[in-house]
Amino acid sequence: MTKKEESPRLLDQVRNEIRLRHYSIRTEHTYVDWTRRFVRFHDLRHPRDMGAPEIVSFLTHLATQANVAASTQNQAFNALIFLYKHVLKRDIGDLSGIVRAKRPVREPTVMSTDEVERVLTHLHGVHKLMALLMYGSGMRIIEVIRLRVKDIEFDLQCITVRDGKGEKDRQVPLPSKLTDALRTQIARVKTLHDQDLKDGFGTVYLPYALARKYPNTNKAFHWQYLFPSPKLSDDPRSGRRQRHHVYESVLQESIRRAVRETGISKDIHSHTFRHSFATHLLAAGSDIRTVQELLGHNDVKTTMIYTHVLKAGACAVRSPSERLNPAATTVVLAPPEQPSKELSNNQQPPASEQRTCNPASHVIHTEINREALPDVAAPMTPPASQSPNWLARLCQRFP
Repeated sequence: MTKKEESPRLLDQVRNEIRLRHYSIRTEHTYVDWTRRFVRFHDLRHPRDMGAPEIVSFLTHLATQANVAASTQNQAFNALIFLYKHVLKRDIGDLSGIVRAKRPVREPTVMSTDEVERVLTHLHGVHKLMALLMYGSGMRIIEVIRLRVKDIEFDLQCITVRDGKGEKDRQVPLPSKLTDALRTQIARVKTLHDQDLKDGFGTVYLPYALARKYPNTNKAFHWQYLFPSPKLSDDPRSGRRQRHHVYESVLQESIRRAVRETGISKDIHSHTFRHSFATHLLAAGSDIRTVQELLGHNDVKTTMIYTHVLKAGACAVRSPSERLNPAATTVVLAPPEQPSKELSNNQQPPASEQRTCNPASHVIHTEINREALPDVAAPMTPPASQSPNWLARLCQRFP
């Protein structure tokens, strides 16, 4: 490698700008790597001698020739934008000619309750405890391995997630079934920490400038990682030898091995426990806004993907009236009325519904409705031979 390719000035500037903004060490490694790959792609030319056309050609190459995923191309795009905007202090210009990789719309893989139990039975020790925290609290794997002793609130039955995605803190539930296991794990950390102090170590990484502001805080027990690494290591930034947390790859490999042993034909990994946590909460009737806060999502649209997994629509929504007191939801209705039946001229009503009609009331009724009854002729008193039938028909028509 030439000095021009591995220009310490350029790469160090990238690191300094990233640390100035308190980005994670993972972001630092990623942006430095994309800067190096960008320089290599253009035959070791310095980025200050390049601009928008070179950026467009590099990102287009990733989409068309390298056939990378859309998330990978977006990652490279963000790294180069950071390089030119914050390191080189240059305006990039028009990037409209970039061929963007199409981002597929995929639903997350979710395990059933039975599948979760089967996977957990093939995990053991600390790895099982970490998997239970991911499923029981919805934390990401990086959030679990970065937990510190002080983040476990036994009295409040909650866990505080520090510096989550987007440098946000949040609280998640502490499963009551894990209380004894967590107390045992904290006791194991205490024993290991005491031994490190005897050996002249015992420090731990502290965020920002806390180590300088409070010199002895990095040796405090409550700042120790809940899941420490079995070996000491050198901090990549300070160079100090101390005990860091476990590597996430160790837990990921343990989960993959457990899935193979169960024989489940799904692409299950550590993040699947988080997907299952959210889906099972929504299936149990939890409010989607509550699930959004527990997961740490900025937008509820991100949480909505789990309703698609459930195939939940209007028929899956639980009406708020289900929570009302039974006395308030009891409805008493009168029995239905019998529909009226219109009788024809020659049809006799049932015996129970027949009415008696005297001649006096008949005469008054006839006189009032004379104009409306042209077929009822005078005189008002019919002949004796026709009176019964005529009177019955009239009572039928005008009861």
